[in-house]
Parts: sequence; structure tokens; C-alpha cells
Amino acid sequence: MRLALPFRWLATAAPLLLVAACRSDSADCARCRTLVIAATGEPTHLLPPLVQESVARDIGDQIYERLADLAPGAPPIDSTAYRPALASRWERVDSVRWRFHLRPGARWQDGRPVTAEDVRFSFDAFEDSTLGSQARDYLAGKLTVSAEDSATVLIQFAKPSSEQLFNATYHVRILPSHVWSDIPRDRWPADTLLSHLVGSGPYRIAAWKHGEYLRLVADSTASDPPAVREVVWRFTQDPDATVNLVLSHEADLLETAGGPRNVERASHDSTLRLLPYASAAYGFLGFRIRGGPGDELHPIFGDVATRRGLAMAVDRETLARSTFGREAKAPPGPMSQLLWIWDDGIRTLPFDTAQAARTLEAAGWRRRDTVSTRQRGSKALSFDILVPSTSPSRRQIAVALQAMWQAVGAAVTVTAVDFPVFQERLEKGQFDSYIGAWLDEPSPRSLVEQWTRAGWGVLNYGHYSNPAFDALFDRAGRAETVDSARRLYRQAMDTLNADAPAIFLYAPANVAIASRRVEGVNIDPYSWVSGLRAWRLTR
Repeated sequence: MRLALPFRWLATAAPLLLVAACRSDSADCARCRTLVIAATGEPTHLLPPLVQESVARDIGDQIYERLADLAPGAPPIDSTAYRPALASRWERVDSVRWRFHLRPGARWQDGRPVTAEDVRFSFDAFEDSTLGSQARDYLAGKLTVSAEDSATVLIQFAKPSSEQLFNATYHVRILPSHVWSDIPRDRWPADTLLSHLVGSGPYRIAAWKHGEYLRLVADSTASDPPAVREVVWRFTQDPDATVNLVLSHEADLLETAGGPRNVERASHDSTLRLLPYASAAYGFLGFRIRGGPGDELHPIFGDVATRRGLAMAVDRETLARSTFGREAKAPPGPMSQLLWIWDDGIRTLPFDTAQAARTLEAAGWRRRDTVSTRQRGSKALSFDILVPSTSPSRRQIAVALQAMWQAVGAAVTVTAVDFPVFQERLEKGQFDSYIGAWLDEPSPRSLVEQWTRAGWGVLNYGHYSNPAFDALFDRAGRAETVDSARRLYRQAMDTLNADAPAIFLYAPANVAIASRRVEGVNIDPYSWVSGLRAWRLTR
């Protein structure tokens, strides 16, 4: 959903100069303190409980703060991996309670002090069904927040968990209660006043011209203001137009080049540099094991041996790199390169076309010759791959899979549909197989909805179920130490891969494009510009 946000911008010449990047040959470049970021798409809203798009999160993370920040790539169950943010320190009281002490002197950008009541109010807003926050499922009914005094917050969980500190800090950005408490929450989505977007972070919003750009300026009241004094997001609706803003030096920074061709184009410009980093995404081909009106077994994919045979016919590594570039990998399970449970020692089915053919033969799929389609009784080894027409990369992968499976005797068609139709067919079980893609968060727990029995009716569209996998995954999620959790997650992934409910095809890497005038860039892939306050502009 996109809302037209009628923000106004003064039509004077001087402010508009800020929308252009600072060119190295510019006479006044030494005075330029503005960073320009190119982005595809535009936020619907910047108020954290309403944020849906990643670009909204990127901008909002410059304005609002969490209580604490998890170090990039660190396991959420490692309590030593968190860094102070709005809270300067915290301690565990007992098995279900944590106490947070707010940063001394913390203030909102309108000058009001940040209080423990603001924290309580913020958690309540994120849990409110009226706002529909994406974090609500992780918070509602699972914790309570209270103010012990003006600067001390107590968070009490309903039950012990190794991810309590993660739940207390990762999802919720703190809001000013004095701004929002008197506004009914059903009116929050329609509120377009920039003066209400007040945070405690390093930047405040200065202007937003819908469809064109948004400008942030460093908060002058901050005790340690960022070196980059102004940041402008320029919005386009077309990925190629976004890339061209950087290649034409109208922007300094782009989250991802979007493919090998654009990486190659940028590599020839000596004023730019490429910054590879792991993506939070992974992609897979999912089989429909059960589903349809009677939730019956699929006539082909209800058989584990058939799924295993087809999986061994797929050259995952070649497929991943030919589609997404040399930094992409074939994942050892349902995970991106970022997820801390990634382990190269997880057992996966090998790429072996001879073994694939033998496995299919043993499963009853016979072939008259090397070019015919296999049959089991009167049933042909023939099925369809469903893909969204909006994803060229998924269509490309589907065509490659079609050729690989034809080589072992499977007749495969590819159906591309608009994304709403794609989603509807998944939810109704109207598919044989599909190519899906998910974004990770730092915790593996979202895999529960994707691959366990609890995910039926949620995201487990193929209706895979194995009690042994579910039990291992549950134990891993309750493990108290990183080592024990890693061991259990590895066992769970071994079990999942042996069942082959899906073929985990790719875990891509992004390549950011940056002007060489931007220094000190360290990218946290879960929020790629979150470290902006430490970056510098050299000219």
C-alpha cells in the first residue's frame, strides 16, 4: 500500500542544490557536507510501528533509537554482543526480568528529556493491533514493561528464554509519548506532520517532497554529532534509474547494484568503489508435499525419494553464481549468508546426476530411453514451477531448473503470474512447486513459520512436517549457550535436508556502490546505513 504524503518543500534555488551529490571537480566541494543516497521506492511512513519498507527502516534508524543494538552478525542469544544505544547499561534481574538504565541526558530532538514512560509507551504501541506492527507477534502477551523511575525501565517476560535481550531491544524503536499519546492510534497512519517525527537519534527530518527526496540534518543538540551534517535520500520507482543516479554522480551511495551488469559498469569509474556484503535473503524451490482441498499427499512430491532424486540433479552452486554473481552461495539450508547458524558442515544432498537417476529409478520412475519422460505406472514425472512475473531472477532460475530436470527425465513447465496471484495460489495450495525468497532477521526463529508444522496456514505453503525436525528446532531455540544452539540447529538442518522438502538454491551477496568521497563505511546488512553516524565525507 502506498499513501500520497502531501509534504511541502520551499521552492527556492539554494535548498535544491542539496539534492545533487558533491562532484570531485566542484569548486565548492570542500564546503559540501551532504551525502546523497539513491533508493528505489519511497516510504509510506517513517513512524517505526508503521514501517513496512526497508528504505523506511533505513531512514527511521537515523531518527529513532533502540534500547540497545546487536553487533552485526552476532548470535542474538549472546548477551555480550549488545551495544548501548538509548540505554547506557542493563542487567538481568532473574530468569524473566531485565532492568535498563537510560542514557544520562538523553533528549528528544525537541529538547524534552527521554523518560522510562516513553519506553513503556513505545512497547505498548508496537503491541497494539490497531497499528499492525510487524513486531507485534514477538511482543504481545509475551512481556510487560514498567517504569521504575524516570530513567529506569523493567521488562518482564512471560517465561524464560535465551532471546529475551533480543526481544527487549531489536524490534522496538522508542517514541516520544508527549507527541503521540494524545493522538488516537487509528489516526497515526494518516498523520503527515513532519513536526511529529521526533526522535532521539543523530538525525532529524528537515524536508520530505513526496516522489522526489527526503532530507535529514544532524541533530544540533547531540553531544557527539555525526560528521556527515546532511543526508538526502533521492527516490525513484525504477532500479535502473536508481543505479544511474550514482553512475552519473548525482548520488553518492546505493544499497545494491542489482546485478553483475551494473557492478561491471560501476567498476570502470575510478571515482566509485564497490562494497560487497552478505544479503539477508535466501531463495529456494519449495515442493507441495500436501495441500489442496483434502490436504492429500502430492502424487509426485509426497514421496521423499522422488524429492531427493530431483534435488541431486540440481547444480546449486553454478545456479546461484550464474544468477547473482560470484559472491552468491548455495546455502546449507533455509538461511542467508548472514544468519549465525550457517555452518558449512551441515549435510546437504550432493549434485550428482548419476545418483539422481538411480534414486528416481529406485522410487519407481522408469524411463524408456535417455530422452523420454519418466513414468511411474500411468503417472508421468511431470510438474510445474510457479514464479512471480515481477522477479526476472526467479524466472531465470526456473528455466535453468527446467533444463536440469529434463536431463534426468522430468518434464517441467514454468508458470509466471503477477505477485498477488502468486501469493493467492501459494495460500490455496494451487501449485506443484514454486520459487520463493525470504529475508532473515538475526534470529532463526522465523524458520518456525516457514518449515515446521506450526507454519501450516502461515508460510509453510508446501505443508512439510517432520516431528523430529520440529523437536530439534524447538530444542535449539531454547538452548542457553551459543555452542549448544549451533549443535542443535545443525542437527535440525541435517534432518531437514535429508527430507528435501525444498531445494535451497541461493544466498546472494549485495554489492553497494559508493563514491570515494565517503569514508568509514561499515555495513550492517540488517540495516545497511545504521552506521552512518560514524561515516565521513572527504570532499
